[in-house]
Amino acid sequence: MHDIADLESRGIPGVGVASTGFIQAAAAQSLSLGFDPAMVFVAHPIQDRSDAEMRALADLALPEILRRLRSGD
Repeated sequence: MHDIADLESRGIPGVGVASTGFIQAAAAQSLSLGFDPAMVFVAHPIQDRSDAEMRALADLALPEILRRLRSGD
């Protein structure tokens, strides 16, 4: 969240990516920082996924990440 805030403050668009297990934490951090970043959430958990499963999650998330980068959402 801090990295995205830093990028945005320098005019560089950013999108946070996290698993759905962190939706509430992202909202709390956003509120704490006074910053509402673009976020994309993938299926939770991710820690025990294989490389192939992680690539599949990334492939699914990429269109939304790109949409948010392009639109500034």
